[in-house]
This record gives sequence, C-alpha cells and structure tokens, in this order.
Amino acid sequence: MLKKRAEEHLRNVILPFWKKLKDDEFGGYYGYVDFDLNVDKKAVKGCILNSRILWFFSNACLTLKDGSLLKYAEHAYDFMKNHCFDTENGGIFWSLNYDGTPCDTTKHTYNQAFAIYALSTYYAASGDKEALALADGLYNIIENKMKDELGYLEAFTIDFAPESNEKLSENGVMAEKTMNTLLHVFEAYTECVRVSGHEGMRKQLYFMLDIIAEKIYNPELKRQEVFFDREYRPLIDLHSYGHDIESAWLVDRCLDVLKDDGLKEKISPITKALTEKIYERAYREHSLLNECENGVDDTKRIWWVQAEAVVGFYNGYQRTGDEKYKKASEDIFCFIEDKLTDKRVGSEWYWCLNAEENFLPTSKQPIVEPWKCPYHNGRMCMELMNRAD
Repeated sequence: MLKKRAEEHLRNVILPFWKKLKDDEFGGYYGYVDFDLNVDKKAVKGCILNSRILWFFSNACLTLKDGSLLKYAEHAYDFMKNHCFDTENGGIFWSLNYDGTPCDTTKHTYNQAFAIYALSTYYAASGDKEALALADGLYNIIENKMKDELGYLEAFTIDFAPESNEKLSENGVMAEKTMNTLLHVFEAYTECVRVSGHEGMRKQLYFMLDIIAEKIYNPELKRQEVFFDREYRPLIDLHSYGHDIESAWLVDRCLDVLKDDGLKEKISPITKALTEKIYERAYREHSLLNECENGVDDTKRIWWVQAEAVVGFYNGYQRTGDEKYKKASEDIFCFIEDKLTDKRVGSEWYWCLNAEENFLPTSKQPIVEPWKCPYHNGRMCMELMNRAD
C-alpha cells in the first residue's frame, strides 16, 4: 500500500510540478516560485537546485522505467555543463543569474558534492560517459583543493582561496567544518561508487566513515554533532533531528554498497542508535520535530525533515525488523499527504508548518527557491517504491 501511494504521489504531485518549471529560453529550471504560486522567471538559479533537479529526473527515469523523463534530465545536464561549471578555474559555482551567467561565484564543497551525486545518477540513466568524467574532475577538485588532513573544508573563493562559511553556518556560529557538508560528500561518493565502482571515492568513503564514527557521532548523547572548528571540536549544543535520521539510512546505504562485513559490524550500531534516538526524542504528533538547541526543541515541521523521517524509519524497520519504525514511516507519510502537501492546483509541498496552529503553513515561504527542491520528497517516494511492500 505504501509503495503504491508513494508512486502515485510522485506521478501526480511532484513530477508535474517540476516539469512545468523547465526554462526553454535560458536553460535549466526556474529558480523561484512564491507562496502564491507566481513563477519568477528572472530569479537566481541555484546550482544546488539545478543539481538536485538533474538527480531527480535521472532517478525518476530509472525508478519508473520511463524514458520520457530523460529529456528533463538532459535539460538540467546541459545547463550544468554549459553554465554551472567554471571553465577557467574549475568547479561548480554557487548560483547563476536567470540567463545562466555567474551570480555568486563561491566554490563550496557542498555544491561540488551535489553535482557529483547528480552526474553519477545521470550517467546511470543515460549512459553518457562525459557525465562520469565531469564527476571525476569534481572529485579531484574536492580532494586536492577543498580538504585538509582531518577532513573536508567548506567555502572558497572563485579560485579556491578559503573564505568564511556563511552559507552552511547558522545558529550564531561560523563553522570551518560541518556534518552537513561531510554527509553530502559521503552521499555523492557512495552514488558514484555504486554506479561506476570509482576506486578513489571508495577509499575516501572509508576515510569519511572513520570521521563519522570518531568525530561526528557523539556516543554519549547518541547523536551527531553539527558545527565544528577545523579540528572537529563542536561549536554548539545542537541536535539536528532531520540530519540524524537522514544520516542513518545514507550510512546504511553506503555499507550495502561497500559490502564489507567487518565495517558493517563496526558502523551499524551507530545507525541503529541514531534511528532509535530520533524515534524516542523527535517523533511527535505523527511527524518529526526540527531540531533541539541548548535543550529547547524547535517544533516547526520542516518539509525535508518529514521526507527523511519516512525513509529513515522505513530503513530502521528493514534493518531491525521492529514494526514500530514501519508504523512511524507510514504515519509520517499520512501526515505529509494530509498536512504538508499543498492541495492548491499546480503546487507541491509547503516549506514549513506551525505545530501551534494546527499545522498550518508558518508564513508565506516560497514553494521553490535555491534550497526547496524535488530532492528530499522525490527521493522519499522513490525509496519507498524500492523498499516498501
């Protein structure tokens, strides 16, 4: 039942919405739709958004076995190849103007990672070896220009001089390393290894799993720390519920790809502990809380957090056989259908709901902007299609 509902949601809600945002004049996809569903055709186009759209249509093509979706992926790929790449200095820009000219030329490790992720899946869908070569080039940039001996750094100028990390720092701190960037480099390398067997990335996955186990994961609190200085000293008391449940299933996915029984024995207890902790601490009122800072819960229901909870709890059920996780996954999916999905014709998901006001939208936050994309919710549907009964 859950599998069928996920496919229907993908086909009837998410895919139609993103198809219509294809920009046939300037390339890529429109970068902003406001709360009232007005499309701003001259809004900035985030390169993360374009990467996530490229991944989404590529993976939808594979999952649904629908070749007609490949043209939407090709459209995103052409835009990435011709505009998002810095042909002079290398790497992916942070954002572009609506016409494909550079806007924010920051080179962020997070952005390079999402491009690798998207290019790898596009290669799997299209067989285009050029995409794999581009992913390999970005891998070399990350490893040679965006990393120190301890791990992955964050933000750089157009020519890869270090700069401050405003883009992925928040909650009043300025982080030199973040769990979030590490997680998505990890995710990108996992996907590239899965589709191509890339040996360099395979080696780095072991490196990152050591960082997760020894630096990121806090065994006393059974959570991941979020923001760090260069030596991985935590900077803030923050428990990111969405990232923890997302990390649990992404790490398990990597363990499946690597097929290393000894590694699985070492790391699996961490993913099980993360899943259990999130279930106990953040699963409330048919949905997942956002985060907890200094012991105070943020009760907003954020769109991507709910999507990751559905996948993460279903993964927990598959790994442990505990029915409570399956029921939680189904429960949150129902919450998404009932509360988070915008029922207006031609819309998709709200950004955020207010728990104090019967889970109504908290404000007129946009339906699309550089971070609001079909990556989390589209992936939720496709993961359920591959996992659920």
